Amino acid sequence: MDRRQTIPSYIAAIDQGTTSSRCMIFDAGGAVAASAQVEHRQIFPRPGWVEHDAMEIWANVSGVVSAAMAKLGIAPRDLAAVGITNQRETTLLWDRASGAPIANAIVWQDTRTDGLCQSLAAEGGQDRLRATTGLPLATYFSGPKICWLLDNVAGAREAATRGDILFGTMDSWLIWKLTGRHVTDVTNASRTLLMNLATLDWDDALLDAMGVPRAILPRIHSSAEVYGTARGVLEGVPVASALGDQQAALFGQTCFSPGEGKCTYGTGAFLLVNTGERAVTSANGLLTTVGYRIGDAPAVYALEGSIAVAGSLVQWLRDNLGLISSAGEIEALARSVDDNGGCYLVPAFSGLFAPHWRSDARGVIAGLTGYVTRGHIARAALEAVAWQVREVVDAMAADSGQPLTMLKADGGMTANGLLMQFQADVLDVSVARPAIAETTCLGAAYAAGLAVGFWPDLDTLRAKWRQDAAWRPAMASERRGREYALWNKAVIRTIGWLGG
Repeated sequence: MDRRQTIPSYIAAIDQGTTSSRCMIFDAGGAVAASAQVEHRQIFPRPGWVEHDAMEIWANVSGVVSAAMAKLGIAPRDLAAVGITNQRETTLLWDRASGAPIANAIVWQDTRTDGLCQSLAAEGGQDRLRATTGLPLATYFSGPKICWLLDNVAGAREAATRGDILFGTMDSWLIWKLTGRHVTDVTNASRTLLMNLATLDWDDALLDAMGVPRAILPRIHSSAEVYGTARGVLEGVPVASALGDQQAALFGQTCFSPGEGKCTYGTGAFLLVNTGERAVTSANGLLTTVGYRIGDAPAVYALEGSIAVAGSLVQWLRDNLGLISSAGEIEALARSVDDNGGCYLVPAFSGLFAPHWRSDARGVIAGLTGYVTRGHIARAALEAVAWQVREVVDAMAADSGQPLTMLKADGGMTANGLLMQFQADVLDVSVARPAIAETTCLGAAYAAGLAVGFWPDLDTLRAKWRQDAAWRPAMASERRGREYALWNKAVIRTIGWLGG
């Protein structure tokens, strides 16, 4: 049946994440109708290097889209649109003619560009580009990764200068594979160190500083508009939104007003607060970023605190140390003890992100004694996630002048009640989890639905938010202060590790 002869009942969202790819299908009420997910390989060629196979990711995305539709028993004609949300900063270059990646994608966690970032910071310091981009010079962002690929893959820079090479973050890669169009959205572009936050366009001075040819860059669009019509597994479906995963979660949590914020607990942990149509410059190690842009409306900005290691710390305990056999076991193991036994774990596996921005930091386990058991280490790992969020919340309050009054939490780790209670305790505010915890997909679906008229406006979306659970603080202030001081002592021990 021609899709023009039927009224689509669903919106699909593709979530291309750091460890897996997922497709979720939502009905008109915003409820999850079907989902499918599959993990992809994490490639570690050297210490500090992290890569992904983009062709494996594309195959997985195609597979989860087919699987989700099959579970629901629908065809592409039943979808009003598809939205995309993605791991940000992960950098891919591919051949314009063949479509083949010229190398594995360099993942956002990768630290191989540290030397380049230090070289760029030699004149003007780490914040030399912050006024234009909202970002410090750091290995986290895409621009230095592009430069590294151009300089280290044989023939890449020459091919890029000819216009034979294309760059994209994973949203661009998926949109290109689905529609043949080379585009990105403002949220992903704002994470490259190459986009001017005021003009919302690539900046020639930034391109010159990074040595990146303009010819390889995608065209920057809003976060919610029809970029093109899909081919293949989504034949005929409008591809109608793209948001970096944390901005998608902000949107899915309906944080549409200045001062509203959320924290997503995934591979990393990411706290964003809406600052409205004004880009607020941070004096406390936070990032200024684009929150979202709907069609031709003005861009909405956000302050962000990025934490590199959260859920991936649990994976490390499982895969590298063998303390647990599945991620779901960590809460029971942590509950087997009453406290951390004096043990503090700082997971600076890829340096420390906000508010420290120290790529030379390396992880430590401090306070080890013969008393400490695997249960204490498990508990210290969960507490490490909460303490890192506390650091970012404090920095955000200093920048905004407004203390946090409630934290909207989402992501896979919100299923861990012990972590959520400890988070409420160390923040001294309530933590609320929405009925749909995986709000990255929901945000991409909401934006795509707005773009095609499936949902009429932001007020309609805001009315759909529902609370599933809440945790209220129950820790004495004296204990909170004492344990935070011990956490900070452990953090100090991570810094400057590579310098001796």
